[in-house]
Amino acid sequence: MFATYLIGLREGLEATLVVSILVAFLVKSQRRDRLPQVWAGVGLAVALSVLFGWLIEYTTTSLLSRSEDRELFEAITSVAAVVFVTWMIFWMRRAARTIAGELRGKLTEALAVGSLAVAGMAFLAVIREGLETALIFYSAAQGAAGDSGPLLALIGGIVTAVVLGVLLYASALRINLSKFFTWTGALLILVAAGILKYGVHDFQEAGVLPGLNDLAFDITSTLDPSTWYAALLAGMFNVTPAPTVLETIAWVAYAVPVLLLFLRPARRKPAPTATTTTVTERGADTGAEAEAASTPQRA
Repeated sequence: MFATYLIGLREGLEATLVVSILVAFLVKSQRRDRLPQVWAGVGLAVALSVLFGWLIEYTTTSLLSRSEDRELFEAITSVAAVVFVTWMIFWMRRAARTIAGELRGKLTEALAVGSLAVAGMAFLAVIREGLETALIFYSAAQGAAGDSGPLLALIGGIVTAVVLGVLLYASALRINLSKFFTWTGALLILVAAGILKYGVHDFQEAGVLPGLNDLAFDITSTLDPSTWYAALLAGMFNVTPAPTVLETIAWVAYAVPVLLLFLRPARRKPAPTATTTTVTERGADTGAEAEAASTPQRA
């Protein structure tokens, strides 16, 4: 459940910071009259994200009758989720310095067009996070059918993110967002490695990949699946005591190089950068640019 909580927290905080930038810009520009359009766009994005998640679940439970088809569908969604996670993490690192400026520029153009453009801009700014969250959550929560724990953990992560975003906006909380996104990004890479491992297993179950019975190792006697710590490792990173050879290769081949690339020190620039930010009406512009997505640094 921690994995789904982390997904909700990370994606939710990104979306919350984006909305904070938009709201702060409107308030600063004396355009509070456009705030209802922003919230309308955000609400529509959330509704469509929930619908997308429901459609994925409905496809698996109702539209696919054969178990092989369900396994194949789950495998494909797992690979897609890994691609989205990887792209999102590295995109946020690369776009950290420009995201606030780009949002301000787009919102300025939308204000000149009209209320529908403002709502559409807010919708597009949030929908990406929502769709990613739905897809990643579905892939991370596979195998927990009938268990409401992962869904509650996801909701808890999103609620935590919203609270943090509100406190940041209200200047009531200061956190090092650079380190926050670095550590959560690294953990999400391990989560994504587990999702990829699960996807490979589903491909094997569907008969697309061979080696379903070829185990890389079996440490069941040491890592008892019935223990709480084994369940924790399986739930967070899909670390199981008896994985197949292909599952193990996929996990290592993804986790090791991606972690090394992600944690590689960024090139230093002459200009100093802020390490702590507060999203406020006065400081959302510079603070969000410096920290909203943040270039990972060594702790």
